[in-house]
Amino acid sequence: MFNSLFRTKKISSILAEGNDDVHEGGGLKRVLTMRDLTFFGIAAIIGAGSFSSLGAAVFSGGPGVVVLFIICGIACSFTALCYSEFASRIPVAGSAYTYAYASFGELFAWIIGWALIMEYSIGNIYVAYSWSDYFTSLMHKLNIHIPEYLSCSYHEAKKAFAENSANKELIAAWTTAPVVGGLKMIVDIPALVINVLITYLVFRGIKESRNFSNAMVMLKLAVVVLVILVGGYMVFSNGLTVNWTPANEEGVHSFMPNGFSGVMAAVSGVFFAYIGFDAVSVLAEESKNPQKDLPRGMIASLIICTVVYILLSLVLTGAVVYSKFDGVGDPLAFIFEKENLNIGWMQFLVAICAVIAMTSVLLVFQMGQPRIWMGMSRDGLLPPVFQKIHHTFKTPSFSTIITGVVVGVPIIFTDKTFVLDFTSIATLFAFVLVCGGVLLIPPKEKIKGRFHLPYINGQFIFPGIILLAIIIIAVLSENYFPDMFNLDFSGDKDYTSGKLSFMDVATPKISLIVFWMLAIVLSIVTIIKKYSLIPLMGLITCLYLLTGMTKSNWAWFIGWLLLGLIIYFIYGYKHSKLAKAAV
Repeated sequence: MFNSLFRTKKISSILAEGNDDVHEGGGLKRVLTMRDLTFFGIAAIIGAGSFSSLGAAVFSGGPGVVVLFIICGIACSFTALCYSEFASRIPVAGSAYTYAYASFGELFAWIIGWALIMEYSIGNIYVAYSWSDYFTSLMHKLNIHIPEYLSCSYHEAKKAFAENSANKELIAAWTTAPVVGGLKMIVDIPALVINVLITYLVFRGIKESRNFSNAMVMLKLAVVVLVILVGGYMVFSNGLTVNWTPANEEGVHSFMPNGFSGVMAAVSGVFFAYIGFDAVSVLAEESKNPQKDLPRGMIASLIICTVVYILLSLVLTGAVVYSKFDGVGDPLAFIFEKENLNIGWMQFLVAICAVIAMTSVLLVFQMGQPRIWMGMSRDGLLPPVFQKIHHTFKTPSFSTIITGVVVGVPIIFTDKTFVLDFTSIATLFAFVLVCGGVLLIPPKEKIKGRFHLPYINGQFIFPGIILLAIIIIAVLSENYFPDMFNLDFSGDKDYTSGKLSFMDVATPKISLIVFWMLAIVLSIVTIIKKYSLIPLMGLITCLYLLTGMTKSNWAWFIGWLLLGLIIYFIYGYKHSKLAKAAV
């Protein structure tokens, strides 16, 4: 049984199943060009991150959050190259799930496929909530008032009332909501409606989705550039550059007022935006020339979006002192309010653009999940109905409808904070497996017109980089390693007060200990195996970013994976095509 859990799928078999001829004309339409793929990537990356979660990231890291975007950009650049290598070899739907099947084996393929449900379906719940916030705000500016209890989640309103929050809208939602059967009727109607509309659009076809997405991305980018230009001009003309070195609680001016730990605390919110790379690779079967266009589309969207996020972070932290972004869900509009830069027309324009941005993100995420389920169904890990393609629209119809249900139902029972914490770790987990998977697949013959990941022998370079990093850290921060191994079991801190738990102190240190142990082991293995440097760097940088995840991230993620394993052993393990072939 142990060996069967790690049975791999031959790349030739994966390619055959993704071929249009195999499905006798029933395959997906190949209509996407490099420009379309780049735009889909931008649509996914620039949206929820820039228009919503960027505010929380700025509040946590201050102007220094720029450093986090640079780190994430470096990690994603290596990861994008690894995705490109896999996409060039396996240009079919399924993304990281399919790649894991070819490299790590069936069990890991199921785990990553299950994790991707967190990325797309559950992640889209957060985007739907954010879309609702901006839409409600825009309607208010147009003098159309949506009742508070019909534009927020039940848990948000309940928590705000219990904690006596300063958020008047949430308090009003709880106090004015009608009561039926002893239960307050509080539900986010705009979030539910946009989910239904997006599901219908994706159900209708890839061509319609492509045209809609491209139009929204062009408008969105234009407004984002305008925010950077107008906001940047106001920062310099009003002498606000001093905000880039604000004072911390001790009165010390610093680019990182909350220290590097404050910057790393923003990982969950920042990295959520970078799921766009995975969304592009999911569309392999609908690309005209996937071996050439997929790599270019992913890398182009990465470069564009990383630069945009860095510039936006500098504009936001220059326009307004970072500490004022506490609880701000619309940061780009916030900086143009009366008490800040006071540009009313920009505030209104950004509100309109935010609704468009969130719509395009919903579209791309909602397109990704059905195609992953379709790939899992082809392998027998899910029932055959998940791979059913609509005879007219040529889309995975059943999977698309189920995705809409999976996104729509939890909107009634969850809230933004829970969903955001639940999804970010899955993105990094997928990236780690993709980079690690490239190390395990055999080299291929170079074919003109296709992407080839350059081989750089990391036998001595990678261990040298790890050793250099250890030396630099030890010199610049003498207490880094001693503090990392001191988990403070002494009882000097009060873990029972409810304000500070043991895990709050121990979890980050345990993550760092595991990280450095893996780095050393990987260095030793690289000396023996002569692994390629690029996937090694992608793997190690993504592993480092995982150290910024909190105990709640890990707890929910592990619980979700355990549920997935139960389902796998009940259905997938028995019905796997590889299992049947072995009989």
